[in-house]
Amino acid sequence: MATEVVMPKQGNSVEACILIEWKVKVGDTISTGDIICEAETDKSTIEVESTAEGTVLALLWSEGDEVPVMQPIMAVGAEGEAYDAPQAAAAEEPAAPVEAAPAPAAPAAPVAEKPATAATAEAASPRAKQRAVKEGISLDGIAPTGPKGRIIERDVIAAAASSVSASPAAKAMALSTGSVFPETGSGIGGRILLKDLISRGEAVAPALETEAKVTPVKGIRKVTAQRMKESLDTTAQFTLNAYADARGLMSLRKRLKNSREELGMNKVSINDMVMFAVSRTLKEFPFMNAHFSMEAITEFENVQLGFACDTPKGLLVPVVTYADVRSLKELSDETKRLAFKAIDGKASMEELSGSTFTVSNLGALGIDTFTPVINIPEVAILGVGEISLKPVGTGGDDVSFVPHLGLSLTINHMAVDGAPAARFLKALTQNIADIELTLAL
Repeated sequence: MATEVVMPKQGNSVEACILIEWKVKVGDTISTGDIICEAETDKSTIEVESTAEGTVLALLWSEGDEVPVMQPIMAVGAEGEAYDAPQAAAAEEPAAPVEAAPAPAAPAAPVAEKPATAATAEAASPRAKQRAVKEGISLDGIAPTGPKGRIIERDVIAAAASSVSASPAAKAMALSTGSVFPETGSGIGGRILLKDLISRGEAVAPALETEAKVTPVKGIRKVTAQRMKESLDTTAQFTLNAYADARGLMSLRKRLKNSREELGMNKVSINDMVMFAVSRTLKEFPFMNAHFSMEAITEFENVQLGFACDTPKGLLVPVVTYADVRSLKELSDETKRLAFKAIDGKASMEELSGSTFTVSNLGALGIDTFTPVINIPEVAILGVGEISLKPVGTGGDDVSFVPHLGLSLTINHMAVDGAPAARFLKALTQNIADIELTLAL
């Protein structure tokens, strides 16, 4: 009897994974523990191992599909064994199997006849029938992609797009918005253009006819969007801006860069020193190292310091655990290790969760100050900007220009008041300015 291999669950927050690449094909012989595919969670890329051994009978999802966790993705059994793939639920957007091994000596399943008209079609969804009437086309000959060979609305839209003279942008808009094509367009020879759909109120798009790339929102991008919206919807966010004298940072960074290589301090960055100062300042202000819910505020003894990391797949937040008890070198080494893993898509769920405070640095991109969005349920996030020259009075009418580091602290005003947050930010700027003294904390 065939055994189904399921998409494994990756933490409590992961509901689905995007299947990136199959590593096996139908007919391959595999063992338990073999890598069968790569998948992308909302945080990283994982390698999925087989939980069965035998011959691959069927691959149930295509590369690029978003697969719910704990759902079958592959069938394994004896060579030549027949496997009947479970039918997808009757929905408008089902996932079709990639491929399946044919059952030897099994009779071919009868092919259902296509309905002759939209009005009499039984193997079509109600929305598909209604759309066919609007478009004035017959369902006869339309290739179905729905469950059990059912014609669904997207099949009708695709058929309508191929049967009329329309620009690629108009066709893409029709498929994405469900717009109905007019009988004739304003283009040469009656070609339907994007502006023809807009003028009928069928779509909202730029007025100019342009080619467009449509990218589905899924994976890390989708999760980031959901979390950002949730953060702004459920918290009262308030940002304070300040500047820290950066002369101490720059002087220490120069000395570390020129230090003996065997000390391993050459690669300590300005950001590493800022994160070190943050970890020590949070110990002075434990209400900032906390999580907030409408029921309680939880203050943490140790600092689990998250840092925003720009990766090819989107924004990730690796976490330096127990940052408050690590030396500057240890913090620097761990930050780089986690950043490399996140960029390569290899960071584990444990390495990307559990932060109690987050730092986001856009200084390298020329940003002075900004408004970072809180990584809920944390009560605050620190934005780090670039180092720039600021005028400082030196007595009388004299002014000198001193390098300063821009800092932006966003707090959840439901959990932290403005004055205590300002005191934290003031202490942080002082600890950064006196970084060599802060190293002794």
